[in-house]
Amino acid sequence: MESQHILSVLQQVQEGKLDIHTAYAKLKISPFEDLGYAKVDHHRHIRQGTQEVIYGAGKAAEQIEGILRSMLSPDSRNILITRLTEEHAAYLSERFALTYDKLSHVGIVNRQEEITAPGFIIVATGGTSDIPVAQEAALTAEALGNKVERLYDVGVAGIHRLLSHIETISKASAIIAVAGMEGALASVIGGLADCPVIAVPTSVGYGANFQGLSALLSMLNSCASGVSVVNIDNGFGAGYLASMINHIGGNENENTLS
Repeated sequence: MESQHILSVLQQVQEGKLDIHTAYAKLKISPFEDLGYAKVDHHRHIRQGTQEVIYGAGKAAEQIEGILRSMLSPDSRNILITRLTEEHAAYLSERFALTYDKLSHVGIVNRQEEITAPGFIIVATGGTSDIPVAQEAALTAEALGNKVERLYDVGVAGIHRLLSHIETISKASAIIAVAGMEGALASVIGGLADCPVIAVPTSVGYGANFQGLSALLSMLNSCASGVSVVNIDNGFGAGYLASMINHIGGNENENTLS
């Protein structure tokens, strides 16, 4: 059905019945493949610039396999699967070229290093315990074509660790600040950087942390300008947003990581 629809639109363009802008609009909103348990959006890349990402949590391994087979084409690369269990990863590794990161539970099918934006993204964590969420953000950004610099364990309890990277911070196109406890890292980085800062609260902390709620509220109440906040432990959302920011303007962004 997809190929027939595309051919029909192209035929109408050839015959002069459709102008190219109308044809492009028709292709942007269609089609998808209905697998019964999932409707695979084959035109996500046309509309949003990136292909569909598979959320692995709650899906059977066979369902993920079916979605992958629907998405695969001869030139498919960097198909991202988030929240993928080790058990499911083992199953999929027998059937696809899967790269799996146990720490962040991120899987990438047909992984290929491909930089499509001239700038770079920093992913910083308050502590080592925040790294699993940070890795989800970093791997997401890398899969979407970005250069990523990791600054792990640079929290405010030893702020000199962060300040030693001030030159790198000043050159970034976007910065992801991942922190639990009181979530102060995002505000500090927001006061140092001239680029957008995406704050990611984590569920790391003692009882009054309320599984990340205290960090979330601290980040939402940041007095530093240019700080936005995603949901608790949402490394994927931060990595995706940072990629969108890094790709804005194309080659007009001259920031580079040496």
